[in-house]
Amino acid sequence: MKALILEANEQPLVFKDVAVPTVSTETVLVNIHTAGLNHRDVWIQKGQYAGLKYPIILGSDGAGTVVEVGNQKNKDLVNQTVIINPSLEWGDNEGFQGKNYTILGLPQDGTFTEYVAVPSKNVYLKPQHLDIDQAAALPLAGLTAYRALVTRGKVQPNEKVLITGIGGGVALFAMQFAVALGAKVYVTSGSDEKLERVKKMGVVQGVNYKKEGWAKDLQKEVGNFDLIIDGAGGQDFTKLIDLAISGGRIVSYGATRGAIPEFALTKIFWKQLTISGSTMGSDKDFAEMLQLVNKHKIIPILDKVFLLAYGERAMQRMEQGEQFGKIVLDCRPLLMK
Repeated sequence: MKALILEANEQPLVFKDVAVPTVSTETVLVNIHTAGLNHRDVWIQKGQYAGLKYPIILGSDGAGTVVEVGNQKNKDLVNQTVIINPSLEWGDNEGFQGKNYTILGLPQDGTFTEYVAVPSKNVYLKPQHLDIDQAAALPLAGLTAYRALVTRGKVQPNEKVLITGIGGGVALFAMQFAVALGAKVYVTSGSDEKLERVKKMGVVQGVNYKKEGWAKDLQKEVGNFDLIIDGAGGQDFTKLIDLAISGGRIVSYGATRGAIPEFALTKIFWKQLTISGSTMGSDKDFAEMLQLVNKHKIIPILDKVFLLAYGERAMQRMEQGEQFGKIVLDCRPLLMK
């Protein structure tokens, strides 16, 4: 089978032949039709991730057809079109992941390939209203957004919600989920073009965080926020503390802009704020996320689809931050010839 292989730190992905994985009694073999990219893949390629190993097939998101099962109790899955939950061995506590927790794509080979073996409990029927490209875009970012917004953020109808960094996969899903759940959604971005694109998606207002005084202007115009969902961190995080209402909640799922240089601790306790961390999600989170997607017929926003053979170009596009929505790889062999 063909696969994209990361053979060493900070090296381009190599398109080459590798052996088809074998199944065990706990796994099924999925013929991957499409796979979604995430920033996690770029960070692994750049060596900015724990537990690095080489060679490795990257990729956490995938959609395709089950072609083999290791246990006959799962025979009904054969020929079913499925999506993969990349959250492996979450553990017994819904509050946090256990010590054996991993994410598909490192240390276990991932979805940038024609075939992948995954636990049978981690495959779910593809939502019928999604095509195969859209389905591959959903799992990791959709799960991360759902846990941050719903499980940890406890979003409620009519609440004012601020979502930072719109344009990335998680932020866009959080926006779509929040709109579907009846929240009043506001967003930030460093791109006026991206802010224009979300105007027709149920967003009340967007603001460019590169504009001087953006936070104070937003606060003066619309007030403070019940819930803030942030994947950036960095120097603007203190502004988010100012933008939260007294008794408000801030959920952090990432730190793409680095550490927070000055942490306004006095404001946190004086305003009675709740600041929560959130990473990926449990099997329960994934199942509930799918229910939400199916109920409201939510469609992932796609940026661009690349053939698997050109996966390195897709990685470069993600690293440069050019995308609006999810980047997808088409892994079907007839299209790779």
